[in-house]
Amino acid sequence: MASKKKASKKRSSTTVHKTVATRKRNELTKQLRADLKASREALKAANASAREEIKLAKAAAKAEVAVLKDQLKAIMKREKALIKMGEEKTKMMWKTAEQWEKKQVSKIQKMFKNAPKA
Repeated sequence: MASKKKASKKRSSTTVHKTVATRKRNELTKQLRADLKASREALKAANASAREEIKLAKAAAKAEVAVLKDQLKAIMKREKALIKMGEEKTKMMWKTAEQWEKKQVSKIQKMFKNAPKA
């Protein structure tokens, strides 16, 4: 009796290589998608964090502007008061100088009136 050869279902090497390549490609695609999803989530978190920081910085800047405006108002008010005081002081000095000048002129005139005429 002749022995029957078993029909072997031997795969060709190209089929094996194609299968392995497809499997590895699919695994790589899954890994890249997972990495992309993780990157998106990280970017969303960073974006939200940056927005919060910007809001805080904006609020701090507004508060600082308000403080500076108040300081400017106080400085301008003080400057007006100083200018007014300076003007009043100048008027008082002018008035005193005019009175002194009148007294001196009056003294000189008295001296000329009392002086012997030649």
